Amino acid sequence: MQGNRDRGGHAYTIGQLAKLAGVSARTLRHYEDEGLLHPSRTGSNYRVYREQDARRLAHIIAMRACGLPLPTIRRLLEDPGADVLASLDSHLRSLLQQEKSLEEAIARTEKAIAEIERMKGMDSKTAFDELKKKKLEDFEKAYGQEARRLYGEDAIDASNERMMALSKDEWNAKDLLEDSIKVQLRLTMASGDAGGAEARELARMHERRIRAHWGDAAYSKQAHLGLARIYLEDERFRAYYDGAAGPGATDFLVDVLETYLS
Repeated sequence: MQGNRDRGGHAYTIGQLAKLAGVSARTLRHYEDEGLLHPSRTGSNYRVYREQDARRLAHIIAMRACGLPLPTIRRLLEDPGADVLASLDSHLRSLLQQEKSLEEAIARTEKAIAEIERMKGMDSKTAFDELKKKKLEDFEKAYGQEARRLYGEDAIDASNERMMALSKDEWNAKDLLEDSIKVQLRLTMASGDAGGAEARELARMHERRIRAHWGDAAYSKQAHLGLARIYLEDERFRAYYDGAAGPGATDFLVDVLETYLS
């Protein structure tokens, strides 16, 4: 639908442009409030949208369809030096990472449902033992071969025996510690200090986790530090910590442990 023509080309009322673009007048007012659109006004204070406003709106709608937030769109429109393609490429990488994380979460949920179905009818002790066994089997599939190469068959077998011997309360405490480490990692990253009080608490929590798996007799700061450095080389560990606390979390955790353990 064409608007009225004036000396500057087509001119649209808010209703005409909204219909032309397939959005609501409320959306156009919201974009104006956010600093994305700048319609002129008549003497009666009615909004007037011109061709450049319509083109700008088309760009806004296209970028919104990609999922870009309004502040980012405003920056791209206002900054003549902004690289729209680079911003979209970065956004695409973020979406692909989210897609991967979502697929992994779906797969984990499906496995959890299958496990719950399988354990129906078991008594609580048998079900708990099955849960521990499944967790250790998953660890073996993901890390077992490399862990046995690095630490030896006896050390990994002893760790597995230690995990299987945990009571339900001890197992839950172990899981709680792992979740708490992720929270502490986010808090410490926010501080930006890899050697401060929050970082030291994070390192002590991580040490307790490693001791729980290895046992006090097998634990050493040197071995712990060696494990931490492996995190930097293994995308599985990066996915675990970065997924829990954000991009760069694995590198930051290793910096914390380097400071604490060296």
